[in-house]
Amino acid sequence: MKKADGKKNSEMSIVSPIRAVIFDLDGTLLDTIEDITDASNRVYEPRGLGRFSAEEMKTLVGEGAAELIRRVFAWRGRPAPAESVVAEILNDYRREYEACWHVHSRPYAGIPELLTGLARRGVRTAVLSNKAQMFTAAMVEKLLAPHRFDIVRGSLPGVPLKPDPAAALAIAAELGLTPADCAFVGDTNIDMMTARAAGMLAAGALWGFRTAEELRANGADVLLQDPPDLLALLS
Repeated sequence: MKKADGKKNSEMSIVSPIRAVIFDLDGTLLDTIEDITDASNRVYEPRGLGRFSAEEMKTLVGEGAAELIRRVFAWRGRPAPAESVVAEILNDYRREYEACWHVHSRPYAGIPELLTGLARRGVRTAVLSNKAQMFTAAMVEKLLAPHRFDIVRGSLPGVPLKPDPAAALAIAAELGLTPADCAFVGDTNIDMMTARAAGMLAAGALWGFRTAEELRANGADVLLQDPPDLLALLS
């Protein structure tokens, strides 16, 4: 499969047809950072970790809620928390996030049209997130309806999180496709590393949480300025 460098939309072309697109959720399909930040601050501030801005949270998220907790302590120059502390904070965070995940979170501009365009072309779609399965499924159902994804997968016990490629490869297999048939679209280094490890086209979403430099440095094959760029890539 030929891969373009993503510098210009006109340069985006591939030889082998992409038959499925696997999307990251936060920062790719949905702008969730305000609700994540609000829930986080209600948990971290009472523990003396201070308040975090949305911009700080964009840097910290991406590797699952438990790793977020560890990164928050490191960000504030605090010793690494014991796993019992991580578990306690994780329970508190999930309770707070359950109450607010739907307040500000919305699809990025152009995402509904992108999903409609993919469906019209017969391209299969899936979601793979490091967010807990209960939140991933609920958010897709509420915020991305009426589009129906073939597979929606968040973090599950016993399944390694991204950037381990196991979950992405399992999705391709469930769809009856090879990794080369799939594009993986995400906005962080973790997503690009996942795509590369899985042997999928790594497409970086520049409307998300991280920079073009980070995406390039971690193996992005193409950079998408806006959601419609993905349809141009598949044309």
